[in-house]
Amino acid sequence: MNKDILFISDLHLGLDKPEITKYFLNFLKNRARDAEAVYILGDLFDAWIGDDDRTPPNQTIRDHLKALTDHGVSVFLQLGNRDFLIGTLFCNETGVKILSDYHVIELNGIRTLLTHGDLLCTDDIAYQQFRIRARSQNWQKQVLSKPLWLRLIAARWYRLRSHFHKRNKSATIMDVNHETVVNVMKEHHCLRLIHGHTHRPKKHYLTIDNQKAERIVLSDWRKNYAEVLCWSDNTFKIETL
Repeated sequence: MNKDILFISDLHLGLDKPEITKYFLNFLKNRARDAEAVYILGDLFDAWIGDDDRTPPNQTIRDHLKALTDHGVSVFLQLGNRDFLIGTLFCNETGVKILSDYHVIELNGIRTLLTHGDLLCTDDIAYQQFRIRARSQNWQKQVLSKPLWLRLIAARWYRLRSHFHKRNKSATIMDVNHETVVNVMKEHHCLRLIHGHTHRPKKHYLTIDNQKAERIVLSDWRKNYAEVLCWSDNTFKIETL
């Protein structure tokens, strides 16, 4: 009997979100252990400033991820706009495997495209320009060369700046661009897309080259609500923790 495949995203774990961390650790110790694989589609952490950061709850989360992968569950992670500095050391210590920005899996004969979702928000030109710069090796090398204490301060400042920038952006700009979605799905020959990032969980139906297609948006996790997309018995269902 095939085991379930679980999809989550946008937990934004951090010291100031103990309730969500508790949900996640409980998920790793219980529900996830019965799965074949867990796909985390970006923004597992609210801010990741380098694999050398051991401030709470980072080490506890690493330990629980390691216990899950040692149990035989495959855990895959796509980097989001908040935790794109996760690197090799984190993977070695947890057994988690990093996926590329676009990754295709097959579910019941249907090619399914996985991505965090930020690359689909092409109307947000300022963010896309920052993303190109922040994903460069030179930029990351420069950031990671700074002392840990300085990176911690910079991360807090960045989160605050991001909060105020979002208040000045329209909802349309921060959502995916439909044309970009269609083009990306066609490029990867997929009729199903699963992503997070927008915090707007919903199942969308569209048509690509006269074929029915679907786009599934994952929910973000909150202190009183956590949601998992489960592929089981050749169908999807939503599980609430």
